[in-house]
Amino acid sequence: MDLKQLELGFGCMRMPLLDPEDNTSFDFQKIEALFDRYLEQGFQYFDTAYTYHGYHAEEAVKKALVERHPRDTFRLATKMPLRDFKDEEDLERVFQEQLDHCGVDFFDSYLLHNMGQNVYEKCCKYHVFDFVQRKKKEGKIREAGMSFHDMPELLEEILETYGDALDFVQLQINYLDWEQPNVQSKKCLEIARRYHKPVVVMEPCKGGMLAKVPEEVEKLFRDYDPEAFAASWAMRFAASQEGVFRVLSGMNDESQLEDNMKTFREFKPLTEEEYDIIWKAASVSDAVSVKKHVRSTFRSGNI
Repeated sequence: MDLKQLELGFGCMRMPLLDPEDNTSFDFQKIEALFDRYLEQGFQYFDTAYTYHGYHAEEAVKKALVERHPRDTFRLATKMPLRDFKDEEDLERVFQEQLDHCGVDFFDSYLLHNMGQNVYEKCCKYHVFDFVQRKKKEGKIREAGMSFHDMPELLEEILETYGDALDFVQLQINYLDWEQPNVQSKKCLEIARRYHKPVVVMEPCKGGMLAKVPEEVEKLFRDYDPEAFAASWAMRFAASQEGVFRVLSGMNDESQLEDNMKTFREFKPLTEEEYDIIWKAASVSDAVSVKKHVRSTFRSGNI
């Protein structure tokens, strides 16, 4: 891993809201403050998508970022909604909408969003991989990738067949999903490396689950390093993996942002001793999750 290339990306899937019940009630004062602080510290990569925040995240990013900062001070990624487009003509329509929504002439990174078995045949039928290659040639995309949400076997099939169209892959990698049967982060990462595809990490904290951990896990972490937050352990685990060059994090408050920036400014890969602690933490967290699921199922009358 080249530490000079490793970077922290700002994920825009869960931006601060004024009303938790309204996914489009953006708290622009808070969002702008977070974006500004992130840029001030030398970070640049923002990741949004067509479908985030009820299909309004791109417009929010335009207002909070694009309209307030010079284009050469940030890099912007968004994604083609694979479930939403209808045919090849629709690909063009959606893509142009995204340029308009974001207020840009090109995307630094453009991803095929939520790739899985349920949309793969559709992508083949309507030549989605050719589409992103064409947009690269037109200068509308700087680098193309896909966010992948399925089994390793499908990932291998896609990279074997269409790998030339993709500059990187985005994978869900965290220590809880490392060998989970329904995610298999480790195997997916191994396949990406075998095909020489750099990896962007999504969900390093598993939607916040690994930032607020069980007390027993918190004690494991604090006994080893009293100054380190649980989230920093999760971020370091993701960033320590060979082949990873970018880790995304949805940062909703100043403390999260500052902790993550500190982790990447002073990045240190996990040691063997720290990996031992991580695996213990994963074992405890997994057991707690199972217990919660059983209790919930029992209470709902499904057991």
